[in-house]
Amino acid sequence: MVAGRSIGRVLAGGLALTAAGWALKNIPAELGGRAAGERLERMRRSPQFRDGVFHNPMPGAVAPSASSAQNILWNMIFNAEERHPSLPVPLVTSPAVAPSATGLSVVWYGHATTLVEIEGRRVLIDPVWSHRASPSQLAGPRRLHPLPVPLSDLPVLDAIVISHDHYDHLDRATVRALTAMQAAPFLVPLGIGAHLERWGVPLSRIIELDWDEEASVAGLRFVATAARHFSGRTFARNTTLWGSWVIAGKDKRVFYAGDSGYFDGYAGIGAAHGPFDLTLLPIGAYSPAWPDIHMNPEEAVAAHLDLGGELLLPVHWATFALAMHPWAEPVDRLWREAKARDVRLAIPRPGDRIDTGDAPLVDSWWELLHGGETNGRSR
Repeated sequence: MVAGRSIGRVLAGGLALTAAGWALKNIPAELGGRAAGERLERMRRSPQFRDGVFHNPMPGAVAPSASSAQNILWNMIFNAEERHPSLPVPLVTSPAVAPSATGLSVVWYGHATTLVEIEGRRVLIDPVWSHRASPSQLAGPRRLHPLPVPLSDLPVLDAIVISHDHYDHLDRATVRALTAMQAAPFLVPLGIGAHLERWGVPLSRIIELDWDEEASVAGLRFVATAARHFSGRTFARNTTLWGSWVIAGKDKRVFYAGDSGYFDGYAGIGAAHGPFDLTLLPIGAYSPAWPDIHMNPEEAVAAHLDLGGELLLPVHWATFALAMHPWAEPVDRLWREAKARDVRLAIPRPGDRIDTGDAPLVDSWWELLHGGETNGRSR
């Protein structure tokens, strides 16, 4: 009997090691590719590139201090509960609103993953369908809610837009699946094409742009614009560019900020490319420890106004716990600030569709999911 148990433990341990090895074998590929040849030369010609890396328009810290790091670790261990919803996040798998054939509608799938339906064209932004935002599905930030739909249920896409190469915005498994399932090109900031090529995306489907460069795809105009952030899938930072995007049709215009701290460039983007019918702005994962790379909700409202936005749909919250603030705090603060500054909001459940021409009044669905001390703050 004892020998049998020992053999069972050995077999179980062997299976666990095999599973772990299988999961870890893809990590080198997850890290992405390195630019070389003409791609590297083009990067070196960028006004944002010097001393071997890309730089922000406004310098700022991208890492917490030692004391802040200790506080973050403490909160990760002892205050994890309030950073998660207290109940399952309600999902919409079959939106009641139909896609706008000639106008502008939008489906938010969670975090930054968004489908923009503009004048009959479909643009998928920062698609991440993996369970974890990490180079390994064994560890790293995991989803706080499932995807509302499988990747195979997406409609035919006209373009796929990537803002930068962090794992919660650029996901290898999703890229590989979209490469096989769809024919749409990927529009990316400089250098990210090296990642995509390593993952099997044909060069003919990769459009790399520097800030203020543009491309026309499926009758839409895409402009790569500035952001205040950083990049890197390893300890080496800023070897690829990050950015925001303008998506413009004949009559409708959308601005997607990617990840960014607040900076004075939004007013310039608004003057050059606005006004915008819809802004997609990040409101979560902010912290006093890194104020220069992620906006807080009040700054998102300020950016929306700088851009000349009509309707603001918040992204970069609810799906991954990437900072120490409570789960619903970003949207509570956003709603309060938007009411104070008379800004129109759309805050859909993940998977629901909003027609920007007929956006419903905000339904505070998240209040039922509050945990800890933030309950009721938005009232």
